[in-house]
Amino acid sequence: MDVLEYPLSFLIIIMCFTYFAWWSLSNKWGKSSSVPINWPVVGMLPGLIRNAHRIHEFTTDILVEYKGTFMFHGPVFANLNMLNTSDPANIHHILSRNFSNYQKGPEFRKIFDILGNGIFNVDYELWEIHRKITMSLLGHAKFQKLLERNMWEVIDNSLRPTFDVFAEQGTVFDLQDIFHRFGFDVISKLLLDHDPKSLSLDLPHVPCEKAFTDASDALLYRHILPEGCWKLLKWLQIGTEKKLSRAWEAFDQYLYPCISRKLEKLMNKTMKDEDFDVFTSYIEAYNQWKDGDLGTLQTFLRDTFLSLIFAGRDTSSTALTWFFWMLSKNPLVEKRIRQEIQQQLHLKEDENLKFFKVEETRKLVYLHGALCETLRFFPPVSIEEKIPLEYDILPSGHRVSPNTRIILSFYTMGRMESIWGKDCLEFKPERWISQRGGIKHEPSFKFPVFNAGPRTCIGKEMTFIQMKLLAATIIYNYQILVEDQIISPSSSIVMQMKHGLKVRLVKRAPLMSN
Repeated sequence: MDVLEYPLSFLIIIMCFTYFAWWSLSNKWGKSSSVPINWPVVGMLPGLIRNAHRIHEFTTDILVEYKGTFMFHGPVFANLNMLNTSDPANIHHILSRNFSNYQKGPEFRKIFDILGNGIFNVDYELWEIHRKITMSLLGHAKFQKLLERNMWEVIDNSLRPTFDVFAEQGTVFDLQDIFHRFGFDVISKLLLDHDPKSLSLDLPHVPCEKAFTDASDALLYRHILPEGCWKLLKWLQIGTEKKLSRAWEAFDQYLYPCISRKLEKLMNKTMKDEDFDVFTSYIEAYNQWKDGDLGTLQTFLRDTFLSLIFAGRDTSSTALTWFFWMLSKNPLVEKRIRQEIQQQLHLKEDENLKFFKVEETRKLVYLHGALCETLRFFPPVSIEEKIPLEYDILPSGHRVSPNTRIILSFYTMGRMESIWGKDCLEFKPERWISQRGGIKHEPSFKFPVFNAGPRTCIGKEMTFIQMKLLAATIIYNYQILVEDQIISPSSSIVMQMKHGLKVRLVKRAPLMSN
């Protein structure tokens, strides 16, 4: 059984010891320090497992205590030693100044094998080709118009009718689920020219749409568990690895037929003018690629679109969920956003918000600040892993050797007083507004929500457009009433709410001036 890296009996012994250590830690010692005990053989793994359900808070407690950088010692039998950092100087060094030394590497590709040769999973020349094509796509004038049209089609044909019925019936529903469905439908229409209609009144079960959440959960545990453990789970088809396998199957069953239909249109020359976008460019890139096996054309396109849909569905939907929860805790912020919408979009006192152009989203400065403040607290991608190719010394003074796993904690960065000041735990959209009333931009190594350096997210502007269009439409036309519930982030690569966000809706009357 070469798929198993270690004998099963040895793993059982280690798991038993881990449980004993966990039990001892829970019942015998009360510690003021957040740092887990470094046990013989198993290292700090017991403490990590004990806090796996609150991994983001656990990491933050340690990094705050250790001034931003901490070495986690894993079991001696596994490559689980990890240098965790939230130090902006280290972030800048790794993501920008010494970028060439910190590639994704084979370990990253092993963990994220489900993404294949997509843009998030490759290095060097293939990554540059992906980035060049996608930047050209996103910057094209026709793409901007297509984005605006698709957004409003889904809002008018799916979101609004569903929200109106929910408001009329007083239905309690999961707002996070709605945003996931919305994001999935919009990005599918953009990239695949296919509307899965996952957002409709009956909220149908669409396996591919739901598979993204299962995949995100499993991928985080691949970071936490020794490679041999998650490979064992994969071989046995249990736990998160079983969910990941099902997610993989759901992705393929959705993407391959969509790709085949698009290729058939291309061959028959029945594609519309706005379908210039991604297919032709990526087909040309595939045909020109000479270095390495990318598999079939369909496989390459599957990998490409899966990565882009992953980003398009999860980034904005996750941020908007946390955004509306933060508004429920800060009603004065919501009131000011409504006033800004009315003033900047020149709405009459008796008028509801039905449509506005992409260009007009730039006028909504306070809304932009509130979204940035939400992203500071809850970055959709909460961690990133890097591995150096050569020996290096970080600005913090820590030495790293080739194959050292470095975990960048973006979640922690938003909660550090040394970065954001003594009011770092306060929700203040004003910190993103300049003295002249414009948007204040922070350095990416201080606010790396959209990554930093050469790998800075090229979909940043598109994400803000989506969030502003949707947030403004909902805030101005509906009142979101958050139900009493326990709110916490999920243990996932994407920082979703663990149990969703249960809400009710009330249709608003037009905003009257005082």
